[in-house]
Formats: sequence, C-alpha cells, structure tokens
Amino acid sequence: MSTQPILDLQDIVNSYEEPAVLISDDYTIIFANHSYRNMYAMERNRAIDDTSQDFAQAYCFELSHRYSRSCDQEGESCPLQLAKQTYKNQRVLHIHHTRYGNVHVDVSLYPIHSSDGKTYFLEIMKTIKHASPIAGQQGMVGKSRQFNQLLSLINRVALHDVSVLLLGESGSGKELVAHAIHQASARNSSACVTVECSGLSESLFESELFGHEKGAFTGAVFKKKGLVEEAEGGTLFLDEIGDIPLSLQVKLLRLIETRTFRRVGGLEQKKSNFRLICATHKNLKAMVKNGQFREDLYYRISTFPVRIPALRERSSDIPLLVETILKRICQSKTLSVSDEVMSFFSQYTFPGNIRELRNILEYAKVMADARVIEMSHLPDEILIENNVKFSEPDSQKDFVISKIISLEQCEKGYLEWLNNKYKGEHKCLAEKLGVSERTLYRKVKNLKPDA
Repeated sequence: MSTQPILDLQDIVNSYEEPAVLISDDYTIIFANHSYRNMYAMERNRAIDDTSQDFAQAYCFELSHRYSRSCDQEGESCPLQLAKQTYKNQRVLHIHHTRYGNVHVDVSLYPIHSSDGKTYFLEIMKTIKHASPIAGQQGMVGKSRQFNQLLSLINRVALHDVSVLLLGESGSGKELVAHAIHQASARNSSACVTVECSGLSESLFESELFGHEKGAFTGAVFKKKGLVEEAEGGTLFLDEIGDIPLSLQVKLLRLIETRTFRRVGGLEQKKSNFRLICATHKNLKAMVKNGQFREDLYYRISTFPVRIPALRERSSDIPLLVETILKRICQSKTLSVSDEVMSFFSQYTFPGNIRELRNILEYAKVMADARVIEMSHLPDEILIENNVKFSEPDSQKDFVISKIISLEQCEKGYLEWLNNKYKGEHKCLAEKLGVSERTLYRKVKNLKPDA
C-alpha cells in the first residue's frame, strides 16, 4: 500500500477516464470522478455539478446495486470486504444499475493508505460492451452466477495474448465466446476468422488455412489467400479442433510454433501474426492418452482453458435467453411464452443447449397463431421424450388398467391410447417403444374396436 494525502487521492480519481470512486472502509463514498457521477446520476436523482461532491456520503452499494446493505450481505462477492481482509487488490464482475440500464461491470479495487492515517479504497469500473444482462441485446446475454464467472474469465484472458481453449458441449455458444474474447482484446480492430475444422480433408485443410497459388492443383484457377492471412493482426478461431486428423495436426503444430506457412503450390515462406483460440466439445486429454490427439499440440493450444457452462447449468438465464431469442427471430409480431412453457423449459435438460432452445422457439413461432407460445406449439418429439401430457377429453387420458386382462387386450388398448394421443408421430413412437416404424404401423392398422 502506498501513502497518499487525501488531495492527491482526489487527483488520482480524476485522472481516470473510466468511472472511479474513492470509498472508506464503511462503504461511504468520499470522492467520485465525473464519469462515475455521470454513470450513476439517475440512481441518485441529483444534478451533476463540478464540485465532485454530489455523491458524497452515499454508500457505494446504494448507487451501483440499489441495495440497502453491502454486496456480501446480499450474497455477492464484495471487493471491499475482500480487500479489508487481505489488503490486496481485488477484481470482481458485477451487474450495476446505471443511467443506461443494467450493465456488466468489471470492478477493480485498490487499497491506499493516506497520510491522515486512514485506509481508503480506489474503485475503478469498466463497462463490458460484449455482453448484456438485458434481453434483446446483441452478443452474449446472461446474468446468472455461472454466466458472470465465464464473463470474468473472458475479460481477464482478453488482455493477454495467449492461446485459449474453449471447452463445452455442442450448442453452448463457444463461437460467441471466441468473438467476445476478440472484441475485448487489443486485436479487435482486425478480423476474427473462424475455421470449421470438422470434415476438412488434408488438401482442403491446407488450402483453406494457408491458401494456394494459381495452378497449384486442378481447379486452382486463381491465387487465393488462406484464412491464416485473413486473420493477420487479429484472431484465428479453430472450431472443433478435436476433429482434425492426426496427419494434419503436425502441420497445425508447425504453424503455431513457427508462425510461418507456405501457400499450397508456393515457395515463399510467409510470417503470420494472430491470436489463437480453439474450441472443442471433445475430451482432448482422453484423446491424447488414446493417441488420437498430439500431446505437444494440446499443450500449445491450451494455455488458458475456459469451460463454457451448459444451458442446464445456468437455467436461471433461460427466461432472459427466451426473451432475447424471440426478439431476434420475430420480425412482424411480438411473441412470449406461457407460464407452463417457461416452467417446462426450467426443468428440461436441453442436450442441444442454446442452439436447441433457439430451434424450439423457431418451430413454435411457426406453430403459434396468437402472441403466446403454448405447450401444444412445441415440437412433438420433445413432448413425447419428456412424457408431457395435456388436459384432454376422457378418450385421451392416461392409459390405466384396473383389472386383469389378457396381454393381447393390454397391447391393443395401449396402442389405441398411443394412436389417439400422438397421431402421426409413428417414427418417434417406434423409437421409444423399441420397434421398427413398419411394425408399429402394422399393429396400429390392425386395431379393431372391441366386440
């Protein structure tokens, strides 16, 4: 901790372009710079003046969170509380209430010892522009604890030019995270280029990645820049890197190690300057053990691994994501979902993650004639798989047996109930029943009413 007179501390606060504030150990604001006063002016409902004292004696948590007590008492990590315990710099990610609405803020806090014998705390706030806790915004959207932890990692690693490995299930938003890291980095004025690694043959991989000279192979009628050159000065994002065959991994390793390459059919060795981000839904460590992925390549790409939470792990974000997706996909009408649908979404595991949620809502948008999506508008396959039942006439209620009957009668009654309840869904039903679609069709066709 450095020792500073209080007037010098005010000069320090004023030197920051970002919102900055000096607070005491009891959360009281001592001094705020103009950016801070401008950002939180609507919260305090006071005019901004040049005295810099319009927020004096307010509590920091009162302005930024609308809390009546400190953040740690509200269940959040409080940088001031941590700094008081350790006297070390602290950094956390919070959602703040500002005059611009709710925003994600990267908060850095520094303890400073003043010449008056007291310890003050300098707090600097950086608004995150590549994510939002408000529905309908572009980029990443969320406000759950798991989402904020992910966002905190993104903001940390974005400032360091190291290789990042994104680990997560299909549909969890790995490409969106890669672009967020790029946008938050010093390379954001250059391109972020995506390479889809799945299904690339050796010749196509080299041509796509490194480019080719005219006449290098049949069909190469002109010179072509590769994606490595397109990413010059920016970010190269290799999506599903676990799908690259071993024969190609050595060529990728050489590119990463030497930062040099040659176009297919070319002799000139070119230099490259890019930030590498890779992503996979596979377990690369297990693939290394099984000899399916090069160990040296794994350590080259995984300097900073980041795990992307599955949607089921951040279920509190589902209402926000539903509202956001509906705003993005609906052009001519405003859609919402019923309480029953939202309750179903909160319990559904979403094996396809956010991509599956979007597909479901796209389907429901087509099926819904009114402005509210009901359970009947969701894909039948999902409803059947999750044993969803609706309030229906007596003929379609649950199949119940209250007396001993023959197996033939039992099967017949069960098939009649299934056929009435899930008309036209023979393929999905056959899979659930463990029979072929032809067998199910034949059995249903032979159904006859009881004598």
